[in-house]
Amino acid sequence: MTALYGYFRSSAAYRVRIALNLKSLEYHQVAVNLIKGEQHGETNRLRNSQGLVPSLVTDEGVTLNQSLAICEYLDERYPTPSLLPNDAEGRARVRALSQLIACEIHPLNNLRVLKYLVDELGSSEDAKLKWYRQWVTEGFSALETMLSREAATGKFCYGNTPTLADICLVPQVYNAERFECELSAYPEIQRITERCRAISAFQQASPDEQPDFV
Repeated sequence: MTALYGYFRSSAAYRVRIALNLKSLEYHQVAVNLIKGEQHGETNRLRNSQGLVPSLVTDEGVTLNQSLAICEYLDERYPTPSLLPNDAEGRARVRALSQLIACEIHPLNNLRVLKYLVDELGSSEDAKLKWYRQWVTEGFSALETMLSREAATGKFCYGNTPTLADICLVPQVYNAERFECELSAYPEIQRITERCRAISAFQQASPDEQPDFV
């Protein structure tokens, strides 16, 4: 059976869980505890040379890394329901929304960056939170504008079925809420997130539903 190596609170692993659930694919999870530093161990680095999660090991024994690449692999291998629109323009829009979150907001705010700020640069807890909230504000402001002004926005980030953009959005909102970011300025983001959270595939992927949740 397909194995997902991840951590319950990892945004990247959260994305892959949603994608697997939307595709109704069976998989089992193997916990890699980021707080204990298990991601840096030799066993995990054999799967992921960066010492990160998630890694997906397929039934054929192929190991895949990087959450967006994994999601697109799943979409190509199991095309129904599709995570990307059929047309080139639609696919480009969904990828742009997804990458705004996964490549612009998330990398600046993930665990290793926050740990470096505190442990290596001596940042205080207040300074760390200010850093976190700055990049959420900047990224969500741009995302809210895109969602508000583009006609392709529907019940979800693109159209009326969940796409890769929604898969990226929900984990980022979860983290923003955990760090008590002010989200009232983003009604479209909140509306779409709530609609996603009503779907079982998103609910089952939530961090507090995972076997390693603490």
